[in-house]
Amino acid sequence: MSGFFKRILRWFCPHRFSWPHSGTDGRDYQVCLICGSAFEYDLNTMQRTGRLVLPSDTLSH
Repeated sequence: MSGFFKRILRWFCPHRFSWPHSGTDGRDYQVCLICGSAFEYDLNTMQRTGRLVLPSDTLSH
C-alpha cells in the first residue's frame, strides 16, 4: 500500500481502538484496529490525548 494512500486512510478513518497498552518507554497508547494509527492515552482521565508520533524504525513491519 502506498504511503499516500495510508495517509488518506488515516485521515478519513472512523477509528476503532484497541484496549490501552503500555509502551516500553512508559507511555500508554491505543491503536486503531482499522488504520493502525497510534494515540497517546492518559490512564488517569481514561482519554486519548493526541496522536502518538513513533520513530520511523518502529513503523516498518
